[in-house]
Formats: sequence, C-alpha cells, structure tokens
Amino acid sequence: MPRRLVLVVEDEAEIADVIRQYLERDGYHVAVCGDGGQALAEYGRLRPDLVLLDVLLPGTDGYEVCRRIRALGGTPVIMLTARDEEHDKLMGLALGADDYITKPFSPREVVARVRAVLRRAHNGGDPAPVVRVHDLEIDAERHVVRRGGGTVVLTPTEFKLLQTLAGSPGRAFTRLQLIDQVQGVAFEGYERTVDAHVKNLRQKLEPDPRRPRYVLTVHGIGYRLAEDPDG
Repeated sequence: MPRRLVLVVEDEAEIADVIRQYLERDGYHVAVCGDGGQALAEYGRLRPDLVLLDVLLPGTDGYEVCRRIRALGGTPVIMLTARDEEHDKLMGLALGADDYITKPFSPREVVARVRAVLRRAHNGGDPAPVVRVHDLEIDAERHVVRRGGGTVVLTPTEFKLLQTLAGSPGRAFTRLQLIDQVQGVAFEGYERTVDAHVKNLRQKLEPDPRRPRYVLTVHGIGYRLAEDPDG
C-alpha cells in the first residue's frame, strides 16, 4: 500500500513538529504549513490523503479552510482546536470535518485518529457488494453513492454512516451504536457528533433536507433509513 500523505496545518511550530515526527514514525508522508492561505495552496498542489487542520490560524481561519476544501471534494479533515465549547466542535463538523481533537492532546491520540479516519476512507480487504436501497446505490468498492443516476459526493464519515444505516433499512440505530460503527473505539466523542453528520448527509442526499425521505429521526432513539421513502 502506498504511503499516505498528511497535510498538517498548524501555526505553532513546536506542535507541528511533534505531530510530524509521530506521523512519520507511523509511516506517513507529512507536509506542514502554518497559515490558512498557504494551506489552501498546498492542498491544491499536493492533494493530500488527509488534512489535520488547526482552527485558530493567521489570516484565513481553519473553519474557512475546511469549507473551501469541502467544496472541492471529500478529502478527510480532522480539526485541531483549543476550544472546548460544544458549539465550536459542532461548527467544524457542520462544515464537513470528519473528526476533531481538542488541545492539549497526546501525539499518539493524533496518530490513532488519523489512522482511524483513513481506514474509513480506504477500506481494505474484499470489497462489499453494491448496496441498493430504493433509488440509492452505495458502492463500497468505489466509495461512491448514486441517487437516481447522479453521483452524491460524501465524506468518509458520511459514507460510513449511510452504509451502516443501509445495511438494515428500517432498523432504528441509537446514536451510540452509530458512533461505534462509524467512528470506532478510538473515537472519544459524544452523541451530538452524529446529529451534525446526519445534518450534513441530509443536505447532500435529501431532495428537501427539512423534510427527509431517506434518513429519518426516531425520536428518543436515533436514526433509521426509510424502508419506503414514498410510502
């Protein structure tokens, strides 16, 4: 398997250097930059496999960088933030980030999160068959979702969430079950992250996200994929 390239966007040089060393020790190629404008330029030039993105950057902040990266495609993004407020974390997730890590953090935790997100983005082993539910087609081998013949571009986390729900149409999954299936045991998150990812998924998947037909809320429990969206 080719070595994955991680773009680390962090303006504190000591933190960036420690992250770089640990990632390189784990077998990754690493590029480092320290401000938002340079991050966007390096992203366009390098097309990394994952972006590790600090929120508080000189010039263009991490939220705007994430927004622009998301407009270009589904490259995995992990946000680094010194803020521990829930709305700050949810803001990053709402913009399409796959995960977040709150400072101060262990470099080993960063490596574990990078490994987990890339594992979701590049599933190994034998490819699962194409799953078809209603007019949705979920192709695990190509990591592609189609609706009515058109392609829907999802992040790795959004794709895994939909894939989990589509495995059992009609079944109600709790938020904790979805965290376990989508993020894995390495993720020390909380249930509201699932709500943010579902909101993003609906924005891309539903004809009218305010009146979802596919990904339905089960009040007091979590979410399910509709067995018959026209029924």
